[in-house]
Amino acid sequence: MKSLIYVIIGTFFGIVMYKSEAASWFRIYEMFKFQSFHMFGLMGTALFTGIFLVNYIKRKHSKDVFGNTIKLTPKDKGVKRYLIGGIIFGSGWALIGACPGPMFVLAGAGYIPILIVILGALLGTWVYGLIRHKLPH
Repeated sequence: MKSLIYVIIGTFFGIVMYKSEAASWFRIYEMFKFQSFHMFGLMGTALFTGIFLVNYIKRKHSKDVFGNTIKLTPKDKGVKRYLIGGIIFGSGWALIGACPGPMFVLAGAGYIPILIVILGALLGTWVYGLIRHKLPH
């Protein structure tokens, strides 16, 4: 039953992403060329929603679906790893025209070539897992 909740939430997320054109390559292209506010507005809304929800979880000591208290541990401070990671992530996003969420939305919408991108993302994640201990974190 709990898995069904995740499927419903994921389906809703996919519909919202598709209908808001957040999965549109043209919207992403406009964003990277600073020609449209559309994507910045969507991401800004998501950012402020996330900030609000994280603060709510911290203040109310919210519980997960299994009844355990959600514990948010602070991340290590440092600019270098976020800068390098952001450049790699942003470059891939700019080259492909989709970040991980929209990749699956596009696959669900029937854009078959995106499966190559998903395969590449999974392969890159697997390689990262193999060499993670050798990287500076």
